[in-house]
Amino acid sequence: MTGIFTAFVAALALVGTAFAQEADNADSVTIIHAGHLIAVPGERVRSQVSIIVRNGRIEGVEDGFVTREGAEITDLSGHYVLPGLIDSHVHLLSQRGPDSRLQPFTLSSADRAFIGARHARTTLMAGFTTVQDVGGDLEAILALRDAIRRGDAVGPRMRVAGPSITPTGGHGDINGYNQRVVQNFASPGACNGPSDCARAVRALVQAGVDTIKITATGGVLSNTAAGLEVQFMDDELRAIVQAAEMMGRRVTAHAHGVTGVNAFLAAGGHSIEHGTFLDNESIRHFRRSGAFLVPTVMAGEFVTLEAEAGAPWMTPFQRAKALQVGPQMVDMLSRAHRGGVRVAFGTDSGVSAHGDNAREFELMVQAGMSPAEALIAATVNAAEHLQLENEIGRIAPGFHADIIAVSGNPLENISELWNVDFVMAAGVIHKAP
Repeated sequence: MTGIFTAFVAALALVGTAFAQEADNADSVTIIHAGHLIAVPGERVRSQVSIIVRNGRIEGVEDGFVTREGAEITDLSGHYVLPGLIDSHVHLLSQRGPDSRLQPFTLSSADRAFIGARHARTTLMAGFTTVQDVGGDLEAILALRDAIRRGDAVGPRMRVAGPSITPTGGHGDINGYNQRVVQNFASPGACNGPSDCARAVRALVQAGVDTIKITATGGVLSNTAAGLEVQFMDDELRAIVQAAEMMGRRVTAHAHGVTGVNAFLAAGGHSIEHGTFLDNESIRHFRRSGAFLVPTVMAGEFVTLEAEAGAPWMTPFQRAKALQVGPQMVDMLSRAHRGGVRVAFGTDSGVSAHGDNAREFELMVQAGMSPAEALIAATVNAAEHLQLENEIGRIAPGFHADIIAVSGNPLENISELWNVDFVMAAGVIHKAP
């Protein structure tokens, strides 16, 4: 196994320009001349501003186009410059397609990591400089996260959950295969009873995950007719949250059915992924606790379109649930937004294609959010959701130099974010006009 990982790390070193490591950028100064600066979405837009970047972090933001001896000048005087975007819900190790049901048996963890490296680069080039990966092969996702941190692979900063904590037979477990396959490929996150679920949380923390993700309800793409409502007992949910908090982790829950949304929030859960059938009680829970909603509306749109088109990769169980869930999600976000729920941007990319993440912005605006509110969700709010609010999500002194630029004003036309011309991640330029 050691030999495999040695070879894997060596191979990832060939993946192109290294992601930023601050030590590698010693005494490196870049000055960005920004025509229009959205330093903190929701605050005043400034014109003709210079961003001074030193050793991977923002040293200062000054009015006018300044220069310094020895500094590299990046001219974005014709662009709108804003913080690197944050996607709170991705699955970099996979992408839905005709071979999805076979891949658990044909791909190794090393295969998954290489696939993830490709998707990570695509995501970065789309302007997303930080992501949270909430479900996938533990060995592969930890290896990818750490390779990016070391500079051996190109991709966004990553926080990872590894495999979901799930009840046996739940949405995060293996379903729809014969019993011999099920017995040999059950999810390492499967648990039953409060003590066993606490054990599963602790094992993931021991392995090195950054956050805990659970499947509180059934899901669309699990091949089972187990419904979309709550699948954990209340005492199991409480045990998961308590065990995670004791070890310094937050818990986010995949939840479609209202019973799962409300049970998880009542148990002290920190955020909800999807939230399709949330109700007024759910909104009261969100507002009382300050929990975030990660709506992933584009995942609902994607599975609806696939189901209506008769996509051959979908099983009958998946198709039926897609048609039940997908059409509800824009209205769900609209109700949550009107109710004052805090929203963090997330796409569920890996269900839809990596790199298409900007579609979520358009659907958020369709649901009634302003372009500024959608940008806040993908910067300031998402940074707080990921517990990185003092590091990313705004262009300010001391923050990581995660900076993107587009040619048009995204506050007037959110679709400008489909065409990101410039990407800097932790001070390293990966894409320039």
